Amino acid sequence: MQQHSARTGAPAGCPAHGNIQLYGPEFGSDPERHYAHLRSLGPSAPVDIAPDVQVELVTSYDASLHILQNPTLFVRDSRRWNALNEGRVPADSPALPMMGYRPNALFSDGAAHARLRQAVTDSLATLDEARLVRLTQQSADYLISRFGAEPLGQAELVSAYAQPLPLLVFSDLFGCPPEIGDRVIVGISGIFEGTPGADEILGGALAELIALKRHQPGEDLTTRLMVHSARLSDEEVLHQLVTLLSGGTAPLTAAIGTSSALYLSDDWPAGLPVEEALVKTLWNYAPIANYAAHYPTQDVELNGRTLRANDPVVISFAAANTDPKLTAHREQLSAKAHLAFGAGPHSCPAKDPAFMLVSTAVESLLNRLPDVELRVPFKDLAWAPTPWSRSLVTIPVRFTPRTVASAQAAQPAPPRSAQSAPPASPQGYAAPRSAQHAAQHKGGLFSRFRAWVRGE
Repeated sequence: MQQHSARTGAPAGCPAHGNIQLYGPEFGSDPERHYAHLRSLGPSAPVDIAPDVQVELVTSYDASLHILQNPTLFVRDSRRWNALNEGRVPADSPALPMMGYRPNALFSDGAAHARLRQAVTDSLATLDEARLVRLTQQSADYLISRFGAEPLGQAELVSAYAQPLPLLVFSDLFGCPPEIGDRVIVGISGIFEGTPGADEILGGALAELIALKRHQPGEDLTTRLMVHSARLSDEEVLHQLVTLLSGGTAPLTAAIGTSSALYLSDDWPAGLPVEEALVKTLWNYAPIANYAAHYPTQDVELNGRTLRANDPVVISFAAANTDPKLTAHREQLSAKAHLAFGAGPHSCPAKDPAFMLVSTAVESLLNRLPDVELRVPFKDLAWAPTPWSRSLVTIPVRFTPRTVASAQAAQPAPPRSAQSAPPASPQGYAAPRSAQHAAQHKGGLFSRFRAWVRGE
């Protein structure tokens, strides 16, 4: 829970050199107090984003926008990182998985970035909005079917709903057969939970998916990336898929959770649409809080501070969006002027599908459980003590128990003759009958979801 009364004055600094620590329970309980103190030091200030990992954090909206829109002076390739190259970053630092170089559009610049990003944006452009909404609704219905009939009428929305829903949607959009989708979910979930071997599980599953699509292409994002005119290698396809997964899973989970909790809070104005709760989330509780490390190509002066060449400069999307200099005239700005999706050449290429997915997920929850309510006031909900995201740890709710059945389950069973052939997945991949049986009875989350959608 948030604890304001015992916290006054400047936040505690790192014992080693006095930097504000952007991690741990003290930061997680009251990040705004930390941002307010950092703003008093200027548009940017040094912080420790992890133990023994110093970065320059930009808290000013205008300064953030300047950096995000200046790719010539501020680049994203973290192989430039001075401290990392000099051995001053601990090998087991939690900052490395977030800031370390990967051969994807996020960490590329110039022509390399343009080529990879074009493949991603063109592939995302083929998404059918109606299908995305339908798939999100199906995923929501399945998850609600798992907890909605609980006799006590209580659930915890983060683990039961907000976390798994994007994973189900991505597994389907990627064209995963059930067993591969299970391993993709286990792998990406394990990466965020710090589970040993999760990287290998995810990499193996995606490599198998790519090999499958070489022989059996489908109407899915994986195939679209593979056949794009940019001619991505299999390794490049894999890394773009990982980027879409990692860049979408945690932020979408945070956005679904926070938007749902805001809408259910006692002080939410009656009659406002779900989209308003999502917009407020993007402004006030940016799901990606502090990220997008940039590396100056030369020493740069920023309001009296020198940003050294190749030292990481991290954008605080959370602090920039709540910059007092901005909030004074925020009503005159577009609702989309927030930086939650970034800005400039590296802005999120999936912001429109992401907005649609989150708003559909929240609406589905409210429609299926119309009397759902928080069991804890919004102001008392706990936030995760991480610098990277602004996400609620738990969202305990209560509701009247009810059964949610799949659309297929509600329909009459087809004639026995029509059941003779193994059913194909929506991507056209027909698994062997033995594999289907295992998926239905022993499989993981995605297998069980696909079986439920089929009414099995």
